[in-house]
Amino acid sequence: MSLPKIYIDGHAGTTGLRIREWLAGRDDLEIVTLPDETRKDDDARRDCMRASDIAVLCLPDEAAREAAQWVADSQTRLIDASTAHRVDNDWVYGLPELKSDQRAAIAAAKLVSNPGCYSSSTILLLRPLIDAGVIEHDAAIMIHALSGYSGGGRGLIERWEDASGQLVGLPFEAPYALTARHKHIPEMMKYTGLKLEPQFEPSVGPFRCGMRVQVPLHVAMLGAQIDGSRVHDVLSERYDNEHFVKVQPLVKAADFDELTFDPQACNDSNRIDLFVIAHPSGHVLLMAVLDNLGKGASGMAIQSLNLMLGVPEYIGLPA
Repeated sequence: MSLPKIYIDGHAGTTGLRIREWLAGRDDLEIVTLPDETRKDDDARRDCMRASDIAVLCLPDEAAREAAQWVADSQTRLIDASTAHRVDNDWVYGLPELKSDQRAAIAAAKLVSNPGCYSSSTILLLRPLIDAGVIEHDAAIMIHALSGYSGGGRGLIERWEDASGQLVGLPFEAPYALTARHKHIPEMMKYTGLKLEPQFEPSVGPFRCGMRVQVPLHVAMLGAQIDGSRVHDVLSERYDNEHFVKVQPLVKAADFDELTFDPQACNDSNRIDLFVIAHPSGHVLLMAVLDNLGKGASGMAIQSLNLMLGVPEYIGLPA
C-alpha cells in the first residue's frame, strides 16, 4: 500500500520549515518536495498539489486563495496556514480543542484552515468561559500579546537579526499595529463567540520564538459567584484530558517571580500552558504561553494533518 503524499507549498518559510522538520523521519507518509529551481513555478506547484493526498499551504493570503482553486476539482485535501480562509464557512477551523466534535470535523474535512498563533491562544482561554457563562458574549475584552520575532516571517527575522540595525539586543518589547485592525480579530470573534471586537495590543520581543498572551478580566465583568478558582475550574475541566493544552495550578500571591511566565518556556514543543492568576480585588488574569511556531502554527497544522490521516494526533509532535 502506498504512503499518503504530503506536499508543503511554501516549505522554505518559517512555518513550512518547522513542519518539514517535525515530519522528517516519519515512515507513515511521503513528503513531496520540488527542487529549488522549480519550487516557485506555478505549473510545477499545481502538478505537485494535484498529485498529493494533502497539501499544506504556507503562503501569503492571495497566493493561498489562488492555490486552493487549483485543486478545487481534485481529491487533494488542503490545510491552509494563511489567514485567507479562517472565517470561511466552507473550511473547517483546525483547532482540535475548540469543541467536542471539532476533531471529527477536521478528520473528515477536505478544507482545513490553520489557526493564527494569537487567535488560537485567545480562543483556548476564552471559549470555555463563554460557553460556561462565566463571561458574556458582549464582554469588553482586552488582549496584550508578546511574540518572538519569527512570528513575522523572514522579513521580520532579518530586521531583528540585522547586526547593522537597532533591534539586536533591544532591552524591551516593541508594540506594533496599535492603530490597525489585526488580521486575527475576525477569527478571535467567530470562534470565541465574542460580539464586541476585543482591544488587541500585540508586541514583538527581542527573542526569536515564544509567545505570551494575557487577557485581563475585570471583576466588574464577572458574576457575583465568579472568582479565580471558578475560572480555573472551568478551564481545568475543559482541558483535563488534552495532550497539548496544560492548565497550570491556580496562581495566587507569592506563587511567582520574574522568571515564572517566560514566553519561551514552551519553545520547540507543541504544548500550550494556560494560567489563571487571581487578584485580591477579584480581578482575574488569563495567560497563555506557547511557541508561536509550535502550537501557534506548524504544530497545529500537524495535529490537523494527523487527524486527516487517521493516525494518533500526537504523532511526531513534541509535547
